[in-house]
Amino acid sequence: MMQQYSQIIADELHIRVEQVKTVAVLLDDGATVPFISRYRKEATGSLDEVQIAAIRDRRGELADLEKRRTAILVSLGERDLLNDDLQKAINTAPDLASLEDIYLPFRPKRRTRAQVAKEKGLEPLAKILLRQDKQKVEPEAFVNKDKEVTTVEEALNGARDIIAEWISEDASTRSLLRTVFHRKAIVTSKAVKSQEESGSKFRDYFDWQEPSAKVPGHRLLALFRGENEKVLSLTFRPPEAEPLEILHRQYIRSDSFSGQQVARAVEDSYRRLLAPSLENELRGQLKKQADTEAISVFSENLRELLLASPLGQKRTMALDPGFRTGAKLVCLDRQGELLNFTTIYPTLSKKQQEEAAQTVIRLCKRYDIEAIAIGNGTASRETESFVRALDLPAEVLITMVDESGASIYSASEVARAEFPDHDITVRGAVSIGRRLQDPLAELVKLDPKAIGVGQYQHDVNQKSLRQSLEDVVISCVNKVGVEVNSASKELLTFVSGLGETLASNIFAFRSENGPFTERRQLLKVPRLGKKAFEQCAGFLRIHDGENPLDRSGVHPERYETVKQMAKDCGCAVPDLMQNESLRQQIKPGRYVDDEVGLPTLLDIVAELGKPGRDPRQSFAAFSFTQGVEKLDDLEVGMRLSGIVTNVTKFGAFVDIGVHQDGLIHVSQLADHYVKDPAEIVKVRQQVQVRVLDVDAKRRRIALSLRDI
Repeated sequence: MMQQYSQIIADELHIRVEQVKTVAVLLDDGATVPFISRYRKEATGSLDEVQIAAIRDRRGELADLEKRRTAILVSLGERDLLNDDLQKAINTAPDLASLEDIYLPFRPKRRTRAQVAKEKGLEPLAKILLRQDKQKVEPEAFVNKDKEVTTVEEALNGARDIIAEWISEDASTRSLLRTVFHRKAIVTSKAVKSQEESGSKFRDYFDWQEPSAKVPGHRLLALFRGENEKVLSLTFRPPEAEPLEILHRQYIRSDSFSGQQVARAVEDSYRRLLAPSLENELRGQLKKQADTEAISVFSENLRELLLASPLGQKRTMALDPGFRTGAKLVCLDRQGELLNFTTIYPTLSKKQQEEAAQTVIRLCKRYDIEAIAIGNGTASRETESFVRALDLPAEVLITMVDESGASIYSASEVARAEFPDHDITVRGAVSIGRRLQDPLAELVKLDPKAIGVGQYQHDVNQKSLRQSLEDVVISCVNKVGVEVNSASKELLTFVSGLGETLASNIFAFRSENGPFTERRQLLKVPRLGKKAFEQCAGFLRIHDGENPLDRSGVHPERYETVKQMAKDCGCAVPDLMQNESLRQQIKPGRYVDDEVGLPTLLDIVAELGKPGRDPRQSFAAFSFTQGVEKLDDLEVGMRLSGIVTNVTKFGAFVDIGVHQDGLIHVSQLADHYVKDPAEIVKVRQQVQVRVLDVDAKRRRIALSLRDI
């Protein structure tokens, strides 16, 4: 069966079966997605992380299908219902819907109207009616007061119930109607009476219709949310005419008395049994598609945020602004360690402002501050204006930092462990400063859902969301690489092959024995064996180690290859890494053997030229347009600096410094048609926008990138 699954996956992903099989073997052997993608290119035919993760996930889905198939076979066997034809049909069912259709007539169920009718002896009458042949129908013969069938009409009602259930459980019938539902269903939304006022945010959907095949995922999730909040009533059905016509053609063969009875059974079967069942199926499929789309958007936004440009190791002052409670101020060293903390009041009385100014200037001098990070929450613009007006050295960078989730971090177990003697305000300010130094290293401490770059994250399938977001975090951490001697336990946790236990062991080993001087020392860490070392070593960096290759992305398993390259060039490995002309002498094809191929060798040569270089873009300071700090300051036509905070399928949200994000609708992203906003903008991208409209009452701002 797994052979068959490999072919299915290969066909779906448009790759070779051998590639699927190879990835499956590596995954089953404990290899991680980043490791396979980076260091096993020859084996997989250079599949990327997305393709490898897709193989992993699809294998899981097909394994679940196989478990369900086995459970059904066991159930049927235990009840002596299994025959050769049924077993063959079950074993060849290509998907879960087909499998469940086959099993439906045999599934144990609650006592139905059809079962009651059968108990009254009406199944023979149902068979006679369904045949619609020339045999004379005598329903009065089935009147039996002992079995509570007191009239002819009761007998006919029971027979029709049996026929209706037969029709609803027929696999071919369900398949035909399923196609109609998928192609022709209309999503209809109505307001629930008495909920119009309390559910006003769903006003657009109080009387809404749209073909289900065309409804965008984000709109579908909004509709489902309205239904869950009992504001909207939804249906997902095609117009009745077409499915009823299909059923009539399939089951009604005459206009006789029997045919008329079957016609009534057909309509009852559709309205009472088939339509609700297929509607639920369609709902599930549409929800799954919408979830997939929303999770994909969330994941890409998270990737952009995690890979945002780091300022790097700079002495940093961070401010978490506030009005009445003041701004919490912390000073951090270049490694993000807390040096000092206090509270200033830059937005209150003149005397307090003067004291705040003296404090900032004094601390900047004392700690030789190189950058000031200001959280973008309450009082942020006022605090920014205050800091920029101070007589600080021109080389001190002043910039706003997105503080989404900082309050969640400050109250977390991680924060309490890091700063057991400080309150949440100090921890939050530290997080803001560290986000400027290295966004990735700080944001991995948070549940990705708390970072604020998704929509409907609480409405989608939480297991799928968790898996996707974890994949993104792992991908980003391993793409950048981790300095083993300075990384937090949380950051180490996401390194390929480690996890929470080994990350804690590395952290403890480092604390007890001092910095690692070479990668091979990792093998001395308790419980970190050869397999874990294979998976993690290439992603861990030792910048000041004994071996210069330890600061690169070259895997230790290829060190001998690099030594041979250096020997052939008549130099040492450090010379090869420092001298481009020497590297140009390398002919990668000479080193191809049974274990290493050209893709890996080309990666090695490229890595020698930029050992350990951070792949993230260089940091660019950002500041909002001066003089525009609140909603009332906005005017239509204004051109403002902004920073993208979220990208959705219908547009992008932009922070323009007025404590309310504006929306650039997809139609306003460019002067040409835009199918996907992510093609034009990314999270944390700096943009120049034009104000199209301001609705102060609803706090809505419409922005445009067109004609800028």
